[in-house]
Amino acid sequence: MDKALYIAMSGAKQNTLGQAAHANNLANASTTGFRSDYTQSRAMGVFGEHFPSRAYAMTERPASDFRQGPLQETGRRMDVAIEGDGWFAVVGPDGEEAYTRAGDLSVDPAGRLINGKGLQLMGDAGPVVLPEFEQIEVSRAGIVSIQPFGDVPAGVAEPVQLKLVRPDVRELEKGEDGLFRFRDPQAPVAQPDPNISLVNGFVEGSNVNAVTELTSMIQLNRQYEMQVKLMKAADENSAATTQILGSQ
Repeated sequence: MDKALYIAMSGAKQNTLGQAAHANNLANASTTGFRSDYTQSRAMGVFGEHFPSRAYAMTERPASDFRQGPLQETGRRMDVAIEGDGWFAVVGPDGEEAYTRAGDLSVDPAGRLINGKGLQLMGDAGPVVLPEFEQIEVSRAGIVSIQPFGDVPAGVAEPVQLKLVRPDVRELEKGEDGLFRFRDPQAPVAQPDPNISLVNGFVEGSNVNAVTELTSMIQLNRQYEMQVKLMKAADENSAATTQILGSQ
C-alpha cells in the first residue's frame, strides 16, 4: 500500500512543478524575445541499498522552444528584431557573455547600449558604450552609427558593430535569468556571424502559445486532483486493513 501512496505523492509534487513551468511561460506571453520551456514527465526507479521496488514521477524541462516569435511593429528607430536564426550577445548579470533575442534597445545615462531588461549589448570590441549623440541608427547588418552631439550633420562617429551570433541551439540552455548560455561551462563564447540581418522598427514577441499553456495547466491540475484522490484511497485502504487485522 505504501508503494501506491509514494507514487501518488511524488506524482502530485511533480504536477505542481509542471504547473509552475507552464505558469512561467504564460506569465511571459508578452515578454520581448521570450522562449517558452518544454516540460515532460517520466517514471524513475528509486535505487539504494535495496531492490528498486519503488518508483516515482519526475517532471523536467528538457529544452526550450527555439521557434521564432511574431514580429511586432513599434516604429521606434532603435527597436530591432533578428530575421531568422541568431542571437544578440549581452553582458549577463554575472558579468559573463549570454544570449538573448530581445532587441528593444536604448541608451542609458552612462552611454551604455542596453535592451529592455537593462542588459548591456556586446559589440565587436566588447560592451557597447556610446558618446553623446543627436541621432542614432541601427542598420540591418547590426551596425550602430551616431551623429555626435553638437557636430554638423556630416560629422559621424566611428560606427560600432553589434555582436550577432548563431551558435547551435542544441548546445544552449536557458538560465534562471532567462538568458541562454552554453551547456558546457568550458565552451568558448560564440563567434560573430556576419550573415545575420535585423529588421528595423520591430521587436520579436514571445513564442508562447497562451492557449496551449493554459490547456496544459488545466490538464496538470486534473492530474494533481487524481493523485490526491489516489492518496486518499490508499489511506482508506490502509485503515481498513488495520481494522480487519485488529479484529482477528
